[in-house]
Amino acid sequence: MPAQKADVKKLAQAGLLAALCYIGFAFFKIDIPVGPEKTAFHLGNVFCVLAALLLGGYWGGLAGAIGMTIADLTTAYVTSAPKTFLLKLCIGLIVGLVAHKIFHLSKEHSVKYVTGVTILASACGMAFNVVADPLVGYFYKMYLLGVPQDISKALAKISTVTTGVNAIVAVICASVFYLALRPALKKAGLFHDI
Repeated sequence: MPAQKADVKKLAQAGLLAALCYIGFAFFKIDIPVGPEKTAFHLGNVFCVLAALLLGGYWGGLAGAIGMTIADLTTAYVTSAPKTFLLKLCIGLIVGLVAHKIFHLSKEHSVKYVTGVTILASACGMAFNVVADPLVGYFYKMYLLGVPQDISKALAKISTVTTGVNAIVAVICASVFYLALRPALKKAGLFHDI
């Protein structure tokens, strides 16, 4: 029975973080029109990374992927939804792998260690996104959506800039949020040993 209780808590937290991913993208964004397409500065990635730090790669990745995909489906980014699901899931898996499988972040460590691992794991997930988002976007637009190569190339270049800015914001904000939430969640008995 205790395992089922833990799974329900984790599912509830994943649902909450998916909702925060949705809100971070759908409501806290600045759209940048680029020809027939759009790109955006947004806060959705902050919560994708935070979800993986709090819940681990699998649950955190799913929370980020589901929340951000729903945000795409309910805004002008509907054609990007499949790409978003894949990339956000990968962000979560990478952050979770680095934070919890390699450095065992959920165990007891010094504040300095926790801070360093939090920033490193966040940076690894977002570094993947800075490379993968424009690259996958280029092929996705060109081969699946039929956007001409020169336009796909220009969109990928612009996407690199916005993705880079989003990555820096995500690493900083997710790290600050995680470091603030960790002691509170431990005290409340809601912190997961991953």
